[in-house]
Amino acid sequence: MKFLFERDTWQEVFDSLSKNKLRSALTMVGVWWGILLLIGLLGAARGLENSFNRLFGDFATNSVFVWSQATSKPFKGFQEGRMVSLTLTDTEKLKDNVEGIEFVVPRNQNSSLVVRNFLSGNFSINGDYPLLDKVQKKKLVHGRFLNQNDIDNNKKVAVISEDIYKQLFQKDAEMIGELIKINGINFTVIGMFANGNANMGPTSDIHIPFTTFQQIYNQGENIGWMMLTGKPDADIRQIEEDAKLLLRNLHDIHPEDKRAFGSFNLGNEFKKITGFLTGMQFLTWFVGIATLIAGVFAIGNILLITVKERTKEIGVRRALGATPFEIKRQIVVEAVFITIIAGLLGIISGGWILIAIDAAFGQGAEAVMVNASVSIAVVFIALIILVVLGTLIGLIPAFIATKIKPIEALREE
Repeated sequence: MKFLFERDTWQEVFDSLSKNKLRSALTMVGVWWGILLLIGLLGAARGLENSFNRLFGDFATNSVFVWSQATSKPFKGFQEGRMVSLTLTDTEKLKDNVEGIEFVVPRNQNSSLVVRNFLSGNFSINGDYPLLDKVQKKKLVHGRFLNQNDIDNNKKVAVISEDIYKQLFQKDAEMIGELIKINGINFTVIGMFANGNANMGPTSDIHIPFTTFQQIYNQGENIGWMMLTGKPDADIRQIEEDAKLLLRNLHDIHPEDKRAFGSFNLGNEFKKITGFLTGMQFLTWFVGIATLIAGVFAIGNILLITVKERTKEIGVRRALGATPFEIKRQIVVEAVFITIIAGLLGIISGGWILIAIDAAFGQGAEAVMVNASVSIAVVFIALIILVVLGTLIGLIPAFIATKIKPIEALREE
């Protein structure tokens, strides 16, 4: 490795490149474009992944939403078109009998007039259990979410969204402990949460205890819909099928009735998205490396021409005692040097492009690409690939150079 620190080694490299500056620059373009494409596409893919993660970040993604509808087949004396109602008993049966379920979260919702002093508006009121905060995490800005004590004592407390706060409260006004009227009944505000990035299902403006919701809306044991969350290694599709089958049995519905219960499988959709992102990253690596290889081959072709032009010079060096290994080494160093310089320029250009992408598409709540970037590990891997390819492609002209005989080379005009 001592030769890498010798001035003569690098002087020869610079002399070789400076003899034809335009050709040297064009030689680097292929590698520069390849690494630029690789960094740019990988960063954009990461930005999309971050965007999806932010969108679904508040949810237990291995989940499915289930709600009741009207039957489409007559069965056991019941006519077609019978409305089905889900109950709290159904949630207990599902939790006990469907394999792979971790949580079953029953939910209710209604729309009501909400009043505070002289301000009012119609908002969605959600009857919920504290368990909701585990499967659909609320980003609390102030206060707390519902707890079991609220459920057990049917407390008249409410957790509101930022949008509700802006419409019912003065700017910077304290909301914790303040009263709002829902359906003419006073509720104490105990918390405020940030508006979510994803809107899965009905909007969630105000959350009140499930038991309190049952009383004020006379819901009894009925529920609007439920959220089934599977264990990390559970098949959410199988959970969806098993849950619907059990619900059909519980409510005397025809086994082939596909319309009685509606569902949205968030876990299945999330897998499609992650599969798309994985495929995109694979395609990016394939296209980037293929472009790099094409660029490195261009360097090899140019070095072959350079070796031909330097035939007499190589002959003189051989006549003065230079060994074949020293000739090979010099050619390989030139190939690796050109490749690394082009690669570093590509990495820098790629970084600028990612900064531009983030400025254009990565700002605000509706950002398409959030923090489009690549890790340091990716940059190192790209540089290692460049060094390996540069070395391999440099060996071709290096071997050709060593085959030049000193006497024949000195005869070249």
